[in-house]
Order: sequence, then C-alpha cells, then structure tokens
Amino acid sequence: MKLLVILGPTASGKTNLAVEVAKRINGAIISADSRQVYRGMDIGTGKDLDAYGDVPYFLIDVVEAGEAYDVTRYQEDVRLALQTLQHQGKQPILCGGSGLYLQSILQPFEYGTVPVNHNLRDTLDLLPMDTLLQKLEGLSLPPRFNPDTHTKKRLIRAIEIATWFLHHHAPPTPPTANFPAVTAQLFGIHPPLESRRQRITDRLQQRLDDGLLAEVQTLLDRGISPEKLCYYGLEYKYVTQYLRGELDYSTLFAQLNTAIHRFAKRQMTYFRKMEKDGLTIHWLQQEATGDMATEVIRHFQK
Repeated sequence: MKLLVILGPTASGKTNLAVEVAKRINGAIISADSRQVYRGMDIGTGKDLDAYGDVPYFLIDVVEAGEAYDVTRYQEDVRLALQTLQHQGKQPILCGGSGLYLQSILQPFEYGTVPVNHNLRDTLDLLPMDTLLQKLEGLSLPPRFNPDTHTKKRLIRAIEIATWFLHHHAPPTPPTANFPAVTAQLFGIHPPLESRRQRITDRLQQRLDDGLLAEVQTLLDRGISPEKLCYYGLEYKYVTQYLRGELDYSTLFAQLNTAIHRFAKRQMTYFRKMEKDGLTIHWLQQEATGDMATEVIRHFQK
C-alpha cells in the first residue's frame, strides 16, 4: 500500500492541502494529531471539520476527552483505517503535525507497548527538564531507541522506556507484526518564519473569537479535571489557568501565543529528526493550496 503523507507545523495549512489532494485522487484523510482524537476538543485543536466536505476522515473524535490514548492505540487505529480504505479502493492520506504519531506509522516503534509506570511518572513530573535529561543520560538506552527529548512529557516517557528495558532487556511484544506494509511518500509545508508567526497569532485570535473559552469551560463542567486539561497543553492549559483566575486575559493571550510559536519550532525540529532517522520529506514552499496540491500529486503519481 502506498501512503501519501502531508505534514507541517501548526497553522501551515496542512488540512486544506490534504483535502484538496483527496478531492482530486479519490482520497481519504487519516489524522496524525494527538489531540484531535478527543471529542469536545474542537476549537483548541483546530479540527475544522467543515473543511473536509465530502472527504472521508479517520481518527478524529474517537475517544472522550480525559480518556487515555497513546501511540500504541494510535497505531492499531491506523491499521484498521488502512484496511478499510484498502477495501474501499481509496487513497490514504496521513495528515498532521504530531511527529511521534507520524513516525510510529512510518517507522513502527518497537518499544511503544512498554507499560505506563504511574508511580515513576508522578516522581519524574516534579523534576525540571535539566534533571530529567541527566537521568536519561545515566540510563542505557534500548537498541534502535532514539527518543525525542524536546518536551517534558516525551522525556519522561523516554526514561520510562529506558527504565523498563533495564529490567527486561527486550521489547514487551513483537514490533507491530500485524501492521500492513506501507510505502510512504512524505510532503511537508515549510512556511517562511514571519508568515508562520503571523498565521499563528491571527489563528489564536480567531479561536478565541470563535468560543475557545466557552469550549474549555464546558470541558471543566463535564468533570474533566483542570490537571488533565493542563496536561493537554497549549490552548487547554492556558485557558484553564485563565478560567481559574491564575491569568488575566492579556497575559493569557501573550503567554499562549508565545507557547504556540515555540511549539511550531519544536515541530520543525522533530521533522528534521525524522529526516535524520532516514525519512525523506519533499518540502513545499507555502503557495496557494491548489498549486501545492498539483505539485504533491505530480510527484506522488510519478
């Protein structure tokens, strides 16, 4: 099965490009976004479901907010989606900006099924990033394990995996043996820095205007804890802090805007890591969506 992949940092126009390509080649979109899987988290994750029109999509709104969801479950859900699309004769388009989720499909991760150690996580979560990095450097890493350490959450997961391997010396299960063999071609949107910054700031204002504050309040009213919402990061973290009276509105906007810019930078860093890990990305200059779609299809159908 040949898989078309469209990736890029937040606010780069990935969804619109994927939809345009899907319309032209009888495609369907499989989301590679670690937060769009949650129901009720719509504005803050930028689902933009109206943009899909008649284009089928998968792995959006598949679990309730607050429910556990991880990369191992994502791999299984993608496997099922690919089977469905193969049966339907549609071209699968994997689209998103969550580098870990993308790479778990393109280079299946054999340590993804290492179980969660809640006690270890609770202890590590109290430590600063520098201390966590030192702890990871003091552990023997499993073979073929090249962790991403740019966020605290992923750094803690890396320590968790390395600690598990220290006692077991092998992956917990065979690496995704039932996953279908795929040949992937990757396309990335790489907007100019100033353009990316402006789009992020404009989009944040639009999301606030569209009811982001009310969306987060609704999640809190449904019984999802502030700690869980803060765990989801970015919009959900800062808006929760605002609603709890910890930030005023101007501070909310300023800090959240800065955090999203930093997140976009981390995304680009992860995409470069993917290239170092052997994945080739055909980078597109940010142009009109139709022009980018034409370029993607031309290269993909060679």
